Amino acid sequence: MALLNIQNVSIRGVSAALPKNVEYVKDYHLFSENEAKKFSASTGIYERRLANKTTTASDLCFDATEKLLDNLKWGRKDIDCLIFVTQTPDYVLPSTSCILQNRLNLSKEAVVFDISLGCSGWIYGLMTISNLLNTGTFKKGLLLVGDTITKTCSFEDKSTYPLFGDAGTATALEFDENSMGLKFHLSADGSGADAIHIPHGGYRYQTSKKSFQNEIFGNGITRKPLNLALEGMNVFSFGISKAPQSIKKLIDHFGINFDAVNYFIFHQANFFMNEKIRKKLKIPEDKVPYTLSEYGNTSCATIPLTIVDRLAKNTLNSKLEIIACGFGVGLSWGSVWFNLDNIVCPEVIEI
Repeated sequence: MALLNIQNVSIRGVSAALPKNVEYVKDYHLFSENEAKKFSASTGIYERRLANKTTTASDLCFDATEKLLDNLKWGRKDIDCLIFVTQTPDYVLPSTSCILQNRLNLSKEAVVFDISLGCSGWIYGLMTISNLLNTGTFKKGLLLVGDTITKTCSFEDKSTYPLFGDAGTATALEFDENSMGLKFHLSADGSGADAIHIPHGGYRYQTSKKSFQNEIFGNGITRKPLNLALEGMNVFSFGISKAPQSIKKLIDHFGINFDAVNYFIFHQANFFMNEKIRKKLKIPEDKVPYTLSEYGNTSCATIPLTIVDRLAKNTLNSKLEIIACGFGVGLSWGSVWFNLDNIVCPEVIEI
């Protein structure tokens, strides 16, 4: 069972960057006015941010990192490790983390690598970088998490296109012997991998002529094999089952005081789904912040984006207990308990 208690690590700051371009659900050409209203009422999504053709997830994460490092006043050469979590890298190869190391002017002795994960990516990335830092061999680390997932969606697919937005985030962590640490529960089930996937473009089904041919899957659902495919009902059943289980396992195993947790931050998948999870766990509404209405589902970036956008004012002069839970593509899911104590949390920036 993947339950970990990682000591000696503290989160020092979180930042986020968004594209300036805003698209509104009410303007989507495949929705009537009534359909748009029903969609927004169910998903909680009213608008999203979309990156332009030349802006990548690493660009968004780069700007978020620049802002965070400036505010923290951390020296670039003092960063010992950098992890970049994304499913929309700059290239098939090389690893985008290597490009970011150079762009950020970090030490050539820094350990850098990519992790390919979506909805649970911030949780998995946090576990990985915390393990690198907890012995004290590495002192400072950066976790960059972001996606331009809208670039994978077909404009003619109403089952995916209106759901997603683009974002990039940066989380700064540091070795700290006085830390209360981070506690994790992590899981995966690849038997459900087809529920959220892009069929072509990898090395199982390499890009071919067929990859660029549109297929009709239903009314208002037309996409290519290079586009994101989403089995909504399967994902819904998975989410409302696994997310509550993960949080309960985390709380029960580590004896966490449920009532002492200030906020539960869920992956921003779908308002109706997330409310089912909240109600199953009997969490008060005011402890579950949402950013779906403004940003939609930003894949791996949703949890840190929500921290920045919704909790920034609360983190400046206070100590908060947080449980975060990510779930989705893989299928993979996980939960983490941690403290935010007077962290640096600049306002969301736009590029």
